[in-house]
Amino acid sequence: MKNNILIVDDIHPVFMEMAEAKGYHCDYQPKITAAEALQIIGDYAGLVIRSKFLLNRQYLDAAKNLRFICRAGAGMDNIDEPYAAEKNITLINAPEGNMDAVGEHAVGLLLSLMNNFNRADAEIRTGSWLREANRGYELKGRTVGIIGYGHMGSSFAKKLSGFGVDVIAFDKYKTGFSDRYAREVSMEEIVKHSDVLSLHVPLTRETQYLISEEFLFHFRKPIFFINTSRGKTAQVRAVLNAIKQGKILGAGLDVLEVEKFPALAEQEWFEELKQSGKVILTPHVAGWTFESYRKISEVMGRKLEVFSS
Repeated sequence: MKNNILIVDDIHPVFMEMAEAKGYHCDYQPKITAAEALQIIGDYAGLVIRSKFLLNRQYLDAAKNLRFICRAGAGMDNIDEPYAAEKNITLINAPEGNMDAVGEHAVGLLLSLMNNFNRADAEIRTGSWLREANRGYELKGRTVGIIGYGHMGSSFAKKLSGFGVDVIAFDKYKTGFSDRYAREVSMEEIVKHSDVLSLHVPLTRETQYLISEEFLFHFRKPIFFINTSRGKTAQVRAVLNAIKQGKILGAGLDVLEVEKFPALAEQEWFEELKQSGKVILTPHVAGWTFESYRKISEVMGRKLEVFSS
């Protein structure tokens, strides 16, 4: 029991190889349901999960022998972190494993928005050749504002380093992080100077619905907006209203405050979102590449500690 790990989500086999080399026994059950996992979680010292279900107090109370949880990804918002800390459960995540994927995806969304790639492609396929209507914007010379300068934000800044942009960044929980890729500034400077705004924050009580109509009202210039963090950090209705007002020139959204169907289709804003030619949507895949699939598992494997005494 001391070295048993329950794996409830699909992960790369390299994690099992690395864990077993350190003396663990891995029970790989990626098809297991939340109810089934609840019944057996008490038999394990370790748990590996992506985002399959919420690890709330009920789960953590049932996990009487749990010593660590590996989150195969960056965000920990599906885990009750304070309660896990109370129970001396160590939390391990792997933002190093998908930071390159997220940085590249954010750049891709931005370039697609600024050059009307989706719209131009759709028009040509239906017989329209509209050059002037699809005139794009150049990124060079613009100011890119990043909120959150952890693994994901710094990766995005690094990917932008060849574009001739001024990258400024704000992080409420860090200071002195200016580097060759970004300059640390206040939130006021983000709002005042940004031509592009990219969000790279975890979902917490403080960041939930950070992007609101009130927040967007204060921006001095029209912006392109990118969100590859968590859906509930931005109110979709506020983004759509800002697009109609000309405050947002285009939005690249990998995450939404409600995700997956049928729930997504039931939102009052979904039809407008779907019809907007100034929005590019991807299904929460910014950090999910063929390469990151393996790298995330490698990072978790390296971080594993032997908790048996």
